[in-house]
Amino acid sequence: MAYQFAHLESYSRRRDSRGRSTDYIFDEASRKPIASVHVHNPEPPTTIWGVDVEEVRTMHDAAAAVAMTAGARGRLRKIAVSQKTLHTVVASHPHTVAEVCGDPAKLAEVNHWERLTIDWLQRQYGPALKSVIRHTDEKQWHIHAFIVPTADPELKATVYHPGIVAKRAVMAAGRRPGEDGKALNKRSNAAYKAAMREWQDSYHEAVAMPCGLTRLGPARRRLTRDEWKSEQVQAAALRRAVERAASVEKMGREYVKRTKTEAAAVREDAAKVRVTADRLKGIGGAVRSVVDGIQASRIRSEIRKEFARDLAKAEATADQARRAAERERALRRNLEGHASALRYTVRQQSQSLSVARHEVRRLSSALAAALDERQPTPGAPAP
Repeated sequence: MAYQFAHLESYSRRRDSRGRSTDYIFDEASRKPIASVHVHNPEPPTTIWGVDVEEVRTMHDAAAAVAMTAGARGRLRKIAVSQKTLHTVVASHPHTVAEVCGDPAKLAEVNHWERLTIDWLQRQYGPALKSVIRHTDEKQWHIHAFIVPTADPELKATVYHPGIVAKRAVMAAGRRPGEDGKALNKRSNAAYKAAMREWQDSYHEAVAMPCGLTRLGPARRRLTRDEWKSEQVQAAALRRAVERAASVEKMGREYVKRTKTEAAAVREDAAKVRVTADRLKGIGGAVRSVVDGIQASRIRSEIRKEFARDLAKAEATADQARRAAERERALRRNLEGHASALRYTVRQQSQSLSVARHEVRRLSSALAAALDERQPTPGAPAP
């Protein structure tokens, strides 16, 4: 497996058809024996962000005990035990626990994946995100996130389920002219699926793509082994492009910092020269012009030399990505079927090209900032 896996679900205090409730979820996460029969050798989880599972349980139960909702005639009443009050997200990495424990390189990969996932979760759920834990007593390396909407007096967890929110919005808006109940329900289901795809796309863009993971696996799209291997190569190349862009950004910041320091020293020297030159009547302006011109020219020349190499590489990467995308589109046009594979592969190539182009823009912007010049205009001739 080399594709992303992220799953969300909300739970109530009442057991569902599969026997799952908030208590069961907390018991399973903390590895209570009654809820861990599926694990051969249960081990306590590791909290990698926020508070531990038992603290989340305490927080959730206290909030549920005082949560109120509007009842008949506007009177407040306690929320129903069937209301969803806990939201969870499970994310899994392609590496197994055994692989990670036996390979420092794979450990570094999953650590990077965890950091990106936590950052994404924080952007998705804000203060409602209470905890992220890791389990290593099962085959696959995976983490669990717990979201409790304590800021909401009604403690409604389904507001964090994009599919449910989208479906309810369509149903609340009602039927369109000439639309019957069956058509309305079909449209609401389509909205549900679209919202869930957007959620998965968000995870792919923020986490899976920088980690070299594909959006979907081969079975879902009926890919051949060669097609699947080709897509994995594309994903790995895209990860390297993202890493390169981050490296270039870091270099750009260092260039800017060093250049500003040098420029400050030059301005100080120039100020001293101007003081001396102003004493000489008639040639003060000429001296200032010569001194400033020489110093500015020297700094610009040095910085452009340092940026030239990386900028050329970035432009070559962008050009290579563009040609690869064109070849892929031409190849896919000759294949019948695989409509879903075509859509996702072309999107992945476009993302690769976008990253490479972004790298070029970032380098150019960093160079302009270092030289205190205006931002370059695409397509404009070089100065």
